[in-house]
Amino acid sequence: MTQRQVDIKGLHVGNDQPLTLIAGPCQLESADHAQMIAGTMQAACAAHGLQFIFKGSFDKANRTSLSGRRGLGLEEGLKVLQSVKDALGVPVLTDIHLPDQCAPVAQVADVLQIPAFLCRQTDLLIAAGETGAAINVKKGQFLAPWDMPNVISKIESTGNTRILLTERGTSFGYNTLVADMRALPQMAATGYPVVMDATHSVQQPGGQGGSSGGQREFAPVMARAAVALGVAAVFIETHEAPDTAPSDGPNMIPLAQMDGLLRVLKALDTVAKANPLSI
Repeated sequence: MTQRQVDIKGLHVGNDQPLTLIAGPCQLESADHAQMIAGTMQAACAAHGLQFIFKGSFDKANRTSLSGRRGLGLEEGLKVLQSVKDALGVPVLTDIHLPDQCAPVAQVADVLQIPAFLCRQTDLLIAAGETGAAINVKKGQFLAPWDMPNVISKIESTGNTRILLTERGTSFGYNTLVADMRALPQMAATGYPVVMDATHSVQQPGGQGGSSGGQREFAPVMARAAVALGVAAVFIETHEAPDTAPSDGPNMIPLAQMDGLLRVLKALDTVAKANPLSI
């Protein structure tokens, strides 16, 4: 299978290309906060020879409970993402939840992300594809990796082949996920770039009753394992103070630990890409 390469604002993302890091906070909090995290990660990626895409969500529409903090909202969130692009010149990624969000979000975001729970929503996938933006689809916790070609075909029907596929764990009993590393080469067999979501794969959905828990100590393990296989990118949510973050704190990697992790990931990627991922 020929490996496809997705060009994103000058970056070349592919299973046989140098590793890309997709990283940022779970929720966008402010322009200053987003620029601080993006600037820190941009510098660390540059130091270790990694490509970098900043991620941040303007809305967390799938919070466990009604009391969960949703985020800045579409208008303010897009302003924050634009400020990151203006200040640092890095590509940005954000989630979309409704078809009518796709066009306005694509005016700012370089990558539109389809949340895992929505990966089979045909109208959303088609609306996202029609923007022409790169589309990162998170494989649903309920979906087998070999079912992803059905998702791909919906986006391809728009003529858009700028597609990334993300593994983020599979439901395994109540409040638990398991990461099946076989999913990475299985999705890579489609030819599209594969991303490993190292932080959401250690999430414990609804594990704290009114919010999700997580085991952040295992997120670097997931990242290292996936990069050693030779994936296109790794997705990591990070925050300077995860325990006080508005969402997903239990599974985010502290910002201060990211530089050391990236050093290891670069070394693993160099070895892996000498013999690209295949099955």
